Amino acid sequence: MFAFIVSRLLQALPVMLVVALISFAMFAYVGDPVAIMLGQDFTEAQREALVRDLGLDQPFFVQFARFVGNAAQGEFGLSYRLSRPVAELIAERAPATLELALCAAAMSLLVGVPMGVFTGLYRRSWLSRFFLTFSLIGVSLPTFLIGILLILIFSVWLGWLPSFGRGEVVQLGWWSTGFLTWGGIKALILPSITLGLFQLTLIMRLVRAEMLEVLRTDYIKFARARGLSDRAVNFGHALKNTLVPVITIAGLQLGAIIAFAIVTETVFQWPGMGLLFIQSVGVADIPVMSAYLLLIALVFVTINLVVDLLYYAVDPRLRVDRGASAGRA
Repeated sequence: MFAFIVSRLLQALPVMLVVALISFAMFAYVGDPVAIMLGQDFTEAQREALVRDLGLDQPFFVQFARFVGNAAQGEFGLSYRLSRPVAELIAERAPATLELALCAAAMSLLVGVPMGVFTGLYRRSWLSRFFLTFSLIGVSLPTFLIGILLILIFSVWLGWLPSFGRGEVVQLGWWSTGFLTWGGIKALILPSITLGLFQLTLIMRLVRAEMLEVLRTDYIKFARARGLSDRAVNFGHALKNTLVPVITIAGLQLGAIIAFAIVTETVFQWPGMGLLFIQSVGVADIPVMSAYLLLIALVFVTINLVVDLLYYAVDPRLRVDRGASAGRA
């Protein structure tokens, strides 16, 4: 297991370097950060001094090497727009994005998996048909439109929930959370539904398709022939064997929730990393944009590693195959 983890980490290293190179190269020549920081009135001497301070007079690969070295230490330079350390800005915004992603992912799994199991077991019931119709809506509508509709219904018409912001939060050291206040919980509801609806419907349809496939296999027929109860067959055998593809999709979708929370955070003015990224794009804040993309790449690499490890816990065939391979070696 240790060797497996080390091999995955070694594979992830070139991936992170390539992502860092692409993100840095993509934004290195976008806009003029010096003009943005100095404003309208500045002298040529001030411009040259700032260029030297930022290291922009160095060759591209020297700047990139310095960026990678600093990033490995958790340093991403200064924001051109706010003149503050990028790591500090991300640390301030990360709790909001992570809490939103956690709520959206929890909703997707806790609602999507039972709905998928139900529609797979009772596919001719009227409730299953309603769930499938609902899933088509969730898959078809774009995220920003879902968010606007929810704001219109629950904030404008009914006045039940706030339409923007994070609500009241509590500071626990450097971490800020909205889970401990009623205002923070209410502010989480609409953005979480908006962000998690697509993933919910995707997981539901995947679980349903896998359940229908597994229920037709021979070992399920043999399990019924042995006299096992429907509960033992459906949940002890069928559901367990649908979890491998579900884990794959759920893991990738968790990364997608964090990466693509940009739209939801923009619609609801949620003070997270996605909104910070959008605000930085408008003024060509290269350090913030590069750090954000590098962080998202790290999230995906970490999630892929966790998904690979979960395979071993769910599918015993993988452990047997690896053990047999080690024995032959």
